[in-house]
Amino acid sequence: MSSPPAYPGIRVSGCWTLGAEGSSAESLDRLLPPVGAGRSPRKRTTSQCKSEPPLLRTSKRTIYTAGRPPWYNEHGTQSKEAFAIGLGGGSASGKTTVARMIIEALDVPWVVLLSMDSFYKVLTRQQQEQAAHNNFNFDHPDAFDFDLIISTLKKLKQGKSVKVPIYDFTTHSRKKDWKTLYGANVIIFEGIMAFADKTLLELLDMKIFVDTDSDIRLVRRLRRDISERGRDIEGVIKQYNKFVKPAFDQYIQPTMRLADIVVPRGSGNTVAIDLIVQHVHSQLEERKLRWDVAALASAHQCHPLPQTLSVLKSTPQVRGMHTIIRDRETSRDEFIFYSKRLMRLLIEHALSFLPFQDCVVQTPQGQDYAGKCYAGKQITGVSILRAGETMEPALRAVCKDVRIGTILIQTNQLTGEPELHYLRLPKDISDDHVILMDCTVSTGAAAMMAVRVLLDHDVPEDKIFLLSLLMAEMGVHSVAYAFPRVRIITTAVDKRVNDLFRIIPGIGNFGDRYFGTDAVPDGSDEEEGGSAS
Repeated sequence: MSSPPAYPGIRVSGCWTLGAEGSSAESLDRLLPPVGAGRSPRKRTTSQCKSEPPLLRTSKRTIYTAGRPPWYNEHGTQSKEAFAIGLGGGSASGKTTVARMIIEALDVPWVVLLSMDSFYKVLTRQQQEQAAHNNFNFDHPDAFDFDLIISTLKKLKQGKSVKVPIYDFTTHSRKKDWKTLYGANVIIFEGIMAFADKTLLELLDMKIFVDTDSDIRLVRRLRRDISERGRDIEGVIKQYNKFVKPAFDQYIQPTMRLADIVVPRGSGNTVAIDLIVQHVHSQLEERKLRWDVAALASAHQCHPLPQTLSVLKSTPQVRGMHTIIRDRETSRDEFIFYSKRLMRLLIEHALSFLPFQDCVVQTPQGQDYAGKCYAGKQITGVSILRAGETMEPALRAVCKDVRIGTILIQTNQLTGEPELHYLRLPKDISDDHVILMDCTVSTGAAAMMAVRVLLDHDVPEDKIFLLSLLMAEMGVHSVAYAFPRVRIITTAVDKRVNDLFRIIPGIGNFGDRYFGTDAVPDGSDEEEGGSAS
């Protein structure tokens, strides 16, 4: 984890930035006094949980605020953690607005917005009764589930998927459905108590305190509560003076000294936001992850094929079908027909690697038959769009009631990184044997990211089966080296890839030939806009 950035001698529009050096731990101990018996609670009338939409549309691009699994190197590991920004400040200080301004100015496609409002603790029955009578203090640090916040942020920084609760203040409880977020290049965590825990502070690479005048914060609350919650002016002012202001003075304002940068006037301070963006850009440059295909191509030269690879026996029938689908003169109808035949054989071959156990059944003649039965819970198929979905009918034909998921991975043309654009997986997939399907695998980039997605959803590595009609040796080695327990199954392995990392002799662009779409001029093996599998 990177050390916290220091900003000595920088003055941000009239406010000196404050470093987190020295005895921050001791300072925090002083910031967290025991709950006072006379501390007044704060009344909440409606849910304030920020369930952010997955998209943030700006003038330049669409930003995916649910994050995505970041790219991994040829070892299947993430060499750099995500850059985590903490945004603290009082209620209605403009933290979320500042966060969105930072995101838009950064102009990065993948980011996570994580709100502290999602992490209020589950209340006991007694606390529920107190909350119903406005006698529960939601503005004390003890109201937040810091253990869950810390574990969630740690996983996000490692690029893993997390489940985030959605808190409903109308019922003072967590909703049944939780939302899924992924790690990203940048994670922004905002909340009134963002700096109120020592362990949490250590996870933040940059700490920003949004300092907005108390009168402005009060005006914002008046406007919001009157227009959105139907409350009167007197009630809002009473709530502010009795609950919100004392909490700010006791718990929130003292954490300003722990911030790396203090932003006065919140979203109105564009100078401060520009400085923040410049620093984050420099950090992202240092942490940039690139898929070094050239290095991967030479990494496994002359190595024998891995033992986790199983190639369908090249019988005259199988070789004859390969001859037909590889022939550039083959019509689309014949290409589809013989591809489907190969897919069926491939699926049947792959199922033989599933675990089976002895079982005894009775035949219609009343005799025992000692046989075998599947020893797992269930089988799930996951196709890598678009070519991978052509293998779904073959899987459904031989696996009754199989569940199907889909993954869309495309290459960022500017960075060369494979990126996850769409994901739909069945629930509880971690208990299943997963058949991961793509028709061709050349470099292994898309396949490796797809495997990472499954691992991030807690699917055991040895329960993943990667199936492909045709693979290049380079792709086989890259997947096997990164994930040595993944079973790799194909009908053929070609020796080479060309300078554009396309399989030689290859099969052409499988998706274009199967779906009848316009072919890439150079006869690419890759999906249009997609990454090299």
